[in-house]
This record gives sequence, structure tokens and C-alpha cells, in this order.
Amino acid sequence: MQGSRARDLAIAAVFAALMAVGALFSIPFYPVPLSLQTFFVYLSVLLLRRRAFMSQAIYILMGIAGLPIFSKGMAGYAALLGPTGGFIVGFLLAAVAGGALYGRTAGRRGAAAAAVGLCILMVFGTGWAWLTYWLGGNFEGAFLTGVLPFLPGDALKAALAIVVAGRLQRQGIGGYNGKSK
Repeated sequence: MQGSRARDLAIAAVFAALMAVGALFSIPFYPVPLSLQTFFVYLSVLLLRRRAFMSQAIYILMGIAGLPIFSKGMAGYAALLGPTGGFIVGFLLAAVAGGALYGRTAGRRGAAAAAVGLCILMVFGTGWAWLTYWLGGNFEGAFLTGVLPFLPGDALKAALAIVVAGRLQRQGIGGYNGKSK
């Protein structure tokens, strides 16, 4: 039992590190940069399933603790209070919701697509809501600057995550259920 907990944390830590790397590869847009982070959220859900939330929780806690791992090298609570804070929280909510959905129905491509679709909804819904607040209640402005420009790219990231996860699962990587083989 102890070994599986250690394995859970180790795998979650790897995905937390991938999130940090994904933040490094960003293109600065205002107020929300384009990064690879959502790709790693989607991939974590598809490979870690119900345990995907751990990777996002570790990532967020590392950033709050002061490690400059959020986009644009930001760290601390300020990143959560800024315009991208809703997206950061959305990563965690997406991992919880998408992981729960995919954890129950894993193994089918349609289930993977539904789980990733739910992730997109959670990340962008939470990000849009927070950005709207941050922009003084401007729903349209938040949508036009923080959601709409990113949806085509995230559809590609989601499709790529499904393909990569499928290939990794065929090689025996992923489909992780917390049990040692």
C-alpha cells in the first residue's frame, strides 16, 4: 500500500514538472499567454485519470510556495490574483472533473474525447469567469481576449493529447490505476 502511494506522488510530480515546462514554452499575449500547459492537463487526465488532480495540486502548491513556474515566470499568490489566476485554478478543476469522468469510462476514444472536452470547459470556463472579474465585469472583452483566440489551439492540443495517450497506453504506459503491475 505504501509503495502505491509513493508511486502516485512520483507520477503526479512528473506531471507537475511537465506543467512547469509547459509554462516556459509560452507566447506572450495580453492578458493571457499561449502556453503548452493545457496539453499537459489533458494528457495527465488521460494517463492518470482519477489521480490527475494530484499533479495539478502539486503544480499549484509549488507556484504558491514561490517557485517561478507559472506562465511568464510568475510565482506566489499574485499569479492567482492576476488575470491568469482563473486558468490556474481551472487546471485543477479540469483534472478533478475530467479525471473522474474518464476514470469511470476509460478505454474508449469517445470517453477520452468527452473527458478532454470537459477539461477544456473547466479551464476556459473558470479562466473566463476570473478574467471577467479582473476586467471589471467585461464578459465580452474577457471572452475575446482570454478564450476565443485559444480555442482552436486547444482543440489541436486536445487531439494531440488523445493521440499521444493512446500510443503510450498501447505501449503499456498510462491507463494508470494506482496498482503495481
